[in-house]
Amino acid sequence: MSDTGEILLKGIGGSPGICIGKAYLVDKEGVDVVKKYAVSKADLKEEKNRFKSAVNKAKEELHSIIEETPEDFREHANILETHVVLLKDKMLYGRTIEKIEKEGINAEWALKKVVTSIKARFRSMSDDYFRERAEDIVHVSDRIMRNLVGAEQESIKDIDRRVILIAEDLSPADTCQIQLEKVMGVVTAYGGMTSHTGIIARTLEIPAVFGVDNATSIIQNDELMIVDGTTGELIIHPTEVTLVKYVKRRVEHELHRAAIARGSHLPAQTADGFTIQIMGNIELPEEVVSVRNYCGDGIGLYRTEFQYLSHPDFPSENELFDKYKDVVEVMAPKPVTIRTLDINGDKTPVRHAGTAEQNPAMGLRGIRYCLKKPDVFMTQLRAILRAAAFGNVRVMFPMISSYDEICEAKKMLDQAAESLEKDGLSFNRNIEVGIMIEVPSAVIMADVMAEEADFFSIGTNDLIQYSLAIDRGNKHVAHLYQPFHPAVMRMLKRISDVGKEKGVKVFMCGEMAGDPIQVPILLGFEIEELSMNPLSIPSVKRMVRAIRFEDARSFTKDVLRQTTAEGVMNLLRDAYGDILSDKVLNA
Repeated sequence: MSDTGEILLKGIGGSPGICIGKAYLVDKEGVDVVKKYAVSKADLKEEKNRFKSAVNKAKEELHSIIEETPEDFREHANILETHVVLLKDKMLYGRTIEKIEKEGINAEWALKKVVTSIKARFRSMSDDYFRERAEDIVHVSDRIMRNLVGAEQESIKDIDRRVILIAEDLSPADTCQIQLEKVMGVVTAYGGMTSHTGIIARTLEIPAVFGVDNATSIIQNDELMIVDGTTGELIIHPTEVTLVKYVKRRVEHELHRAAIARGSHLPAQTADGFTIQIMGNIELPEEVVSVRNYCGDGIGLYRTEFQYLSHPDFPSENELFDKYKDVVEVMAPKPVTIRTLDINGDKTPVRHAGTAEQNPAMGLRGIRYCLKKPDVFMTQLRAILRAAAFGNVRVMFPMISSYDEICEAKKMLDQAAESLEKDGLSFNRNIEVGIMIEVPSAVIMADVMAEEADFFSIGTNDLIQYSLAIDRGNKHVAHLYQPFHPAVMRMLKRISDVGKEKGVKVFMCGEMAGDPIQVPILLGFEIEELSMNPLSIPSVKRMVRAIRFEDARSFTKDVLRQTTAEGVMNLLRDAYGDILSDKVLNA
């Protein structure tokens, strides 16, 4: 706290923008006090039925929320269908029933033990996205627990004034009830960029800050506060001077966003007429809304892992098909690039106990996992080919490191098509097949890989990590992770040259693609398509329109002469500093 009484709190900026208003604390801390007691053998059946009744009531509640969700927000309610499935998940429902029966304990205590175990497994994962999936289990179990103990479920839809929501966490059921005329911002103690709350907040363009420790104990109801979703800062009890400063910032932000929005429908065409496709990356089907809102040219990366992690077992072909078909139909005739399962033992702790790897990033993941699990892979390939009958689909194989892998993957794709034909199901085999270029061997062997690929998609996150031997999550070496490293520049040049020589299209779907500062370099290397977080689409499009393609091509010749990342950065500042300093690009 400052001398003026202001309190500054830091969190994770989850959805950009600034809002100023009064706090509204949402009681979402769950049921903290759960007592354990023994249940006699004679009463075990009744205790299990009590648990089942609580689950059924939770199911009814979720279905009610789904039905009441406004039509224009219905796509976000799809998340709740996942929660309905989790209610009967073997690892949650089945294990709780089992504990009640085997240990002779009450339903509340059995549920608490099971959830604690599941949370520990998910939260030990290295990937932020997968760690946050533990929150889905928490939200579902909390709803069951409240029904078991008779606690009231607070309804966000009943809020009757303009407020900033403050909570330990918000479930998808909560966020689906948000009314834009009542909720101006969101602050939570947990969650992050890839949480469901974050996805929905960005789609609704509501400022949000996550991961604010002790938010619900520090912030009181009706306290005046400022939420800056861009920087991740909160200010409680702001002074008049601070209020004036943030009101000005809010106006500037809204003007910047409006300026970007005005041009987002325009093509990403350079000043001298070269056009590049700007696509969106999505994790969940409901994120398609953001890609469309920001006028993306399609889906350049549809990550398909969530359906596997949120499912009690491997999802069926029809379940996968339904989700893929939804996305493909919404985006048609624009392309949807579906990346096949990029998963490993580190991300499937429940199904494959004992498969933990010391170094999962270099273990059984991506295409390696799929080829090792042909039944799982075949199910997904069949679903993708069936969805392709409803729009413009491309399939992409991750973690390709050898020629043999792409040949084997394509062979299985052909087998999937043959099996669908025998089954009399509609499908489309005439789709483009691409590979992720994310390991150094794929760069070196790009000319050979090109014989079997219609397109390359550069996954810069892993490519940089593997090439520089840098773990971005390791605080001791994270500063060495440098997208502008000369080795990275030369690899991009190599991939681009092979693409042109072999007639293979070259795309990019890593974080570099969504950074406006990288655009001159990526354009100069003639990368034809960039795919990114939907929020980045307008600013990247704007950057493309601000420069000349021929200038960018000439610029990359100078880039390739540099021997340090700093040298590349200095070149960028000298050549494009005036454009890069434009605040609109960073709005």
